[in-house]
Amino acid sequence: MPHTRMQSMIRSLSRLARLASVALTLVVAPLPAFAQEHGADTHGAPAASGPVDIITPHITDGHHLELPYWKAPFYKEIELPHWEPIHIGGLAVDMSPTKHVVFMIAAALVVAIVLITAASKSRAQHATSGRSKGFAGAMEALALYMRNEVVLPNVGHHGEAFVPFALTLFFFILTCNLFGMIPYGSTATGNISVTFTLAVITAIVVELAGIRANGFGYLSTIFYWNKDLPLPMRVIMFFVMSPVEMVGKISKPFALTIRLFANMTAGHIVLLALIGLIFAFQSWALAGVPVLMAVAISMLELFVSFLQAFIFTLLACVFIGQIREAHH
Repeated sequence: MPHTRMQSMIRSLSRLARLASVALTLVVAPLPAFAQEHGADTHGAPAASGPVDIITPHITDGHHLELPYWKAPFYKEIELPHWEPIHIGGLAVDMSPTKHVVFMIAAALVVAIVLITAASKSRAQHATSGRSKGFAGAMEALALYMRNEVVLPNVGHHGEAFVPFALTLFFFILTCNLFGMIPYGSTATGNISVTFTLAVITAIVVELAGIRANGFGYLSTIFYWNKDLPLPMRVIMFFVMSPVEMVGKISKPFALTIRLFANMTAGHIVLLALIGLIFAFQSWALAGVPVLMAVAISMLELFVSFLQAFIFTLLACVFIGQIREAHH
């Protein structure tokens, strides 16, 4: 029982600290410590002496959502529905929604609503005043920057067809990242299955772009055949370099998967570890130091959320451009 109470209070403090970083206030710092002391006095139970894992439950997926609640520990868990597995041959596939699935659906809806609304407003503003302004103008500027400075220069000539895909990647990943910054939220991109799926989708688009641009020349991106070399050397290099080319194709989605997953997970681990220092110190005088450090890490994590969405999109465009120009 003390372990459960301690875990609930620590997880509540981590959410309040993230809220403090958004509002730039430290007034919530003493609340969990007071709750801990008050709970110990009320029930007459000593504080938990053993280690409590507050990090793993936060960064992993689950079949419940956490919603704000006015009583301590200031959140309520709501179980998500469990569906019967779908049997495909001897394989059972569980299609029940999880916490990360819910937040991905929410991210997709937010992206669709925000961008469609901004595009509609921008179109109306251009028709009346010749330029967009306000939030619509900001979204247009961001979209134009991604299009003109990231997508088109990297995917090569006639790259307009890849702009929607790249912008969808950027805004979806960014929204998923930012959902993990709000209290009671969850970072779906901190799930390696999510980042792997995004990387696989990107790899499929890259390979299809190569097939469309190069035709039969696409095979040269898999099997190394240098026509400038003498035939004996050409055969030798074929057997030496073809495995390298294949490994390169596999390593690209692998790099996209690990980079996004590791960066989004690391920030939450550091933040929760800093919050845990408050209970390690067990001192009101030192409680402010971990909270200040947690606020600083949260600001850095906010920057990393934008940076990782940008890098994922940039690398996707670079990979598309490389394979489209492979025949050169």
